[in-house]
Amino acid sequence: MRLTTKGRYAVTAMLDLALHEGKGPISLADISERQGISLSYLEQLFAKLRRNELVRSVRGPGGGYQLKREQGLINVAEVIDAVNESVDATGCNSQGNCQGGEVCLTHHLWCDLSDQIHGFLSSISLADLVARRDVQEVAGRQQRQVEHLIASSKEQSVRSKTAV
Repeated sequence: MRLTTKGRYAVTAMLDLALHEGKGPISLADISERQGISLSYLEQLFAKLRRNELVRSVRGPGGGYQLKREQGLINVAEVIDAVNESVDATGCNSQGNCQGGEVCLTHHLWCDLSDQIHGFLSSISLADLVARRDVQEVAGRQQRQVEHLIASSKEQSVRSKTAV
C-alpha cells in the first residue's frame, strides 16, 4: 500500500480539527504545534481540503478552520482523496504497465486489495475516530504537552523580566 505522508498528515490534521470542534475556528499553527506537522505543509493540505469542501476558513482575529460538515459525514477515504492521494497496493500505480506496458500476474489481486482498503477507509468517519478511547487519550496527552510548553514559556518570560 502506498499511502504517503500527504494522506497521513491530512487525516491527522482533520482528526485534530474534529477533536477540537466546538472551540471555535482552529488555527493551523495550533494543529502544527500539537501534531508536529510543518505549518507550510498544513497550508498546502488545507487549500486542497477547502477546495474539496471538507473545511471552511474563518478570517480575522480568532480565525482558523472548521469542518464544513458534521464529523459523521466525513470519512477517512474522502480526506485522502481530497489531497490527491490514492490508496494503491499495486507496484504500477494502477496503470497496468507492470511488465513492459502489460499487467503482471498479480496486478488484479493488488487492485482488488486497493479497493478493499479504500472501502475500509470509506467506512470510518471522523466521528468514529473521535469516539475511540485511544484517540482521546493521545489527544489529552498532546493538549497537556502544549499547556506545559506555554506555562514554561510564560515562566521563562517572567524570569527574564525580573532579572533586568
